[in-house]
Amino acid sequence: MEISRIEKDLISEIKLDPLQAKVFLLVTCYGKMSPLMIAEKLKISTDDALNTAKTLMKLGAFIDISETEFEAMHPRFTAVNMYRKLCARENIEFKRNKIVDNIGVILEKSYDDARTK
Repeated sequence: MEISRIEKDLISEIKLDPLQAKVFLLVTCYGKMSPLMIAEKLKISTDDALNTAKTLMKLGAFIDISETEFEAMHPRFTAVNMYRKLCARENIEFKRNKIVDNIGVILEKSYDDARTK
């Protein structure tokens, strides 16, 4: 799996900022995490991790398990949902986007593997 390619697609197609893309991929591929765990793995501040995770919740990528943990939803649905919300925000007609569809397909195995340890 080419994470850097997926990261670029998240930025170009769904218009995540680079930190949002990194946090999304981290939690999607490795499972639920606290802001502290995200911060340690990405070498960012806990505040940046928390704010980014909360933003990803608003964008339809994460759910909050508790006040201290965030989890990604299944990537096949998440990528399309984030794209749908982008289209609504930017007044763009929502239609199938093969790049966005492929994000979910590629991330699915990592997502499943992280949750069936």
